[in-house]
Amino acid sequence: MNQIGQFLPLILIFAIMYFLLIRPQQKKMKEHQTMVSNVRRGDQIVTQGGLIGKIAKVKDDNEVEVELAEGVKVRVVKSTIAQVLTKTEPAA
Repeated sequence: MNQIGQFLPLILIFAIMYFLLIRPQQKKMKEHQTMVSNVRRGDQIVTQGGLIGKIAKVKDDNEVEVELAEGVKVRVVKSTIAQVLTKTEPAA
């Protein structure tokens, strides 16, 4: 019984760390992955570098072409998309 009493604080600390740090981080990462996988042409996005642009073309699974200004297009890795500002509706 004394052995369990010694490990109880360690177990409680791990449980608190899991529910306060690990679990919310996993949830946030899952939400980011779904947001990135659902981007489509016409969406206005912000990259992690702070660039704001409109998606001109979805190249493949992990790359998009973003139009920053008229005639200025750059290729961006999907995982660097930080936020979707405006979402376009799919064509009916």
